[in-house]
Amino acid sequence: MFKKILIANRGEIALRVICACKEMGIKTVAVYSTADRHALHARFADEAICIGPPRPGESYLNVPAVVSAAEITNVDAIHPGYGFLSENANFAEVCESSRIKFIGPKPEVMRLMGEKERAREAAKSVGLPVLPGSDGILAGESEAMAVAARIGYPVMIKASAGGGGRGMRMVRSQEEMPGLFSAAQTEAANAFGSGDLYMEKLVERPRHIEFQVLGDEHGNVIHLGERECSVQRRHQKLIEESPAMPITAAYRKKMGAVIVAAMTKVGYTNAGTIEFLMDPSGELYFIEMNTRLQVEHPVTEMVTGVDMVKAQIRIANGEKLEDILPGQVAQNTVAARGHAIECRINAENSETFTPSAGKVTGLNLPGGIGVRVDSAVYAEGVIPPYYDSLIAKLITHGNDRAEAIQRMQRALDMFIVQGVDTSIPLHQKILADEDFRAGRLSTAFMDRFTPVKKRG
Repeated sequence: MFKKILIANRGEIALRVICACKEMGIKTVAVYSTADRHALHARFADEAICIGPPRPGESYLNVPAVVSAAEITNVDAIHPGYGFLSENANFAEVCESSRIKFIGPKPEVMRLMGEKERAREAAKSVGLPVLPGSDGILAGESEAMAVAARIGYPVMIKASAGGGGRGMRMVRSQEEMPGLFSAAQTEAANAFGSGDLYMEKLVERPRHIEFQVLGDEHGNVIHLGERECSVQRRHQKLIEESPAMPITAAYRKKMGAVIVAAMTKVGYTNAGTIEFLMDPSGELYFIEMNTRLQVEHPVTEMVTGVDMVKAQIRIANGEKLEDILPGQVAQNTVAARGHAIECRINAENSETFTPSAGKVTGLNLPGGIGVRVDSAVYAEGVIPPYYDSLIAKLITHGNDRAEAIQRMQRALDMFIVQGVDTSIPLHQKILADEDFRAGRLSTAFMDRFTPVKKRG
């Protein structure tokens, strides 16, 4: 087993990895920017090294600085968490060349499944259902017009190297195409360094369903069931839950088998998530794969009992799934127990969604049976303005969805953060909504709280 792991991240996910390592008897190294000098991940790791100024490009995204910190501290492996360098195949290659184990998939698989259009073509080739769309990258506006005419409006233009809704535009007519194509291309180039776009048929008011997979380095793959992530704002997930209400046991078994076969053909290792859109008829269509640990992994942990981070580390150490999850691999699935829900608590105004940085002057974290809080926030701690606004993940588990919702409402009421604005009031509104409680969800659900302006 690894003796020392560097966590190339910050905030709650860095703490999550540190907790797993402590329980496994593995020493940890934290890296931090000058803005995070007093952050909890730097405090609770066995060693901590400053790698640069506050801006991510000069610290958490600075590959030479992160690798230098790993070499200086003589670590065996690097866990990237999510975000930052977690899906950077070049970083994974540098780790390999430095004889440091990257806790994640192989660089070539990251490239294949991390580039959206290549992943779409790969998914099609290994049997995953995909939406009608372009055959590869769009050569330009003219080809976009031709593809849209062939598959029919409305369509969705997406950045090949994209994520988080950037470089993405919904196009409803031929007249809209020129302006929206140009805007998506510019945004993609600014966000990802590449203006490459591809196109898919738009599914109106879909549900967002994703399957969690684990693959070891011996050719074995399993899935851990699905999550629903339909409650989103601007393609950013707000609430996730498992299992997904519209997925029947029979459909889960069917899709699980397809996914396991596909990921086996791809040669996938470590943790990953296959994301789908569900159309109104209940059919799933592949949209992308995240080749890393997901923000919402705790809901899967709560219903399956599988520690995802420990599993990642053990897989990277060369262990087989049959040893990591004894008695479960032969079933190609892990039985879900009860229902879990996660609310992403952001430091932002719940009505304007303006980020809110500053000092936390008062704090009360909820507890009790079936309640979990993953956070790096503490009283008198400072939330810097340089990073993602996520400050905590509140997860509840119940015997069924109704109990998980009731428990979440109680936990939200007892979650107090003073000194900065948070999204807690918004989550309280969502949990009280009749459609949410009944499970009538789609990616357009948040329109009722953030109405779309009518076209002039």
